[in-house]
Amino acid sequence: MTRPFQVLGIQQIAIGGPDKNRLRTLWVDMLGLEVTGNFRSERENVDEDICAMGQGVHRVEVDLMQPLDPDKKPAVHTTPLNHVGLWIDDLPSAVAWLTAQGVRFAPGGIRQGAAGYDICFLHPKSNDQFPIAGEGVLIELAQAPPEVVAALRSA
Repeated sequence: MTRPFQVLGIQQIAIGGPDKNRLRTLWVDMLGLEVTGNFRSERENVDEDICAMGQGVHRVEVDLMQPLDPDKKPAVHTTPLNHVGLWIDDLPSAVAWLTAQGVRFAPGGIRQGAAGYDICFLHPKSNDQFPIAGEGVLIELAQAPPEVVAALRSA
C-alpha cells in the first residue's frame, strides 16, 4: 500500500488538567521548558500555555491545557494526555488518503492550529462508517513547514 504522505516526527504533546498552573510548576519550573505562547479559544474550551523543548526542526511543542469551563466540551482536562501531534509532509493528501482508507476524523476539518500550522484531528473512536480511529487517543496531524519537511523527510 503506497501512502501519498509521510509522518516526519512528533510535533507536539498536549497535556490537560483542571489547573494549568499546576502543570506549569512541573513542566516549566521543574523541567525547564520555555513558554513560547498562549492560546485561548471559547470554541475549543481551552486556555493553554504553549511550551517548547529542543531546537530547530527537533523542537517539540508541549501544550499545557485547562478548560475555560470544566462543565463544557471538549473537556480538555479529563484525559491528562490530551493528544499527540505528528508532523505530516502533505496534510491534504494525508487526509484524503486516510479518509478513503476508513480513518475517522474529528469534526472541523483542516484548520489553523494554535501554533499557526494547518492541523486536523483523527478521532479517538471509530464508528461503522469509519472503522479506523485512535483507539482512545486523539491524534493531531500538523502540516510541517518546509524547513521541517526538508530536514526530516527520509529518502
